[in-house]
Amino acid sequence: MSSHVPNEARVIPLRPPAARPGVRPTASPAPPDPSDPSAPAVREPLWRDLVGDVLRRERLAQERTLKEVAEQARISMPYLSEVERGRKEASSEVLAAAAHALGLGLGDLLSRAQGELLRITARHTGGRHRGTTGSRYDGLCLAA
Repeated sequence: MSSHVPNEARVIPLRPPAARPGVRPTASPAPPDPSDPSAPAVREPLWRDLVGDVLRRERLAQERTLKEVAEQARISMPYLSEVERGRKEASSEVLAAAAHALGLGLGDLLSRAQGELLRITARHTGGRHRGTTGSRYDGLCLAA
């Protein structure tokens, strides 16, 4: 004997209800107060999003096409597009090749991404950096 299991899939919406067509948006809650210790922590951006933003901004500032940069970096155009959109976690070799194709060093790329991270997190924490004591370190530290 076999038991019949219904062929049903659980549907998980990709957009919040307010962003879906045909659904009326509700009033959005006020942004969390950074000085309130009970406020939920703001999600920090992913490193791949920051690096991708820097690559895309630099490419557009140079008025270059995705195809031009991808060819010069010797990586595929679809892959570079995915990296720019933060969809792929690129290796250091790919990031270095893309940076060099844009006339940047890998350190320049990572430094700009770090600057973006500091700017974004400072906006959400009222200028305070989590985990800092009194001294401020502006260096870049990556750990594997």
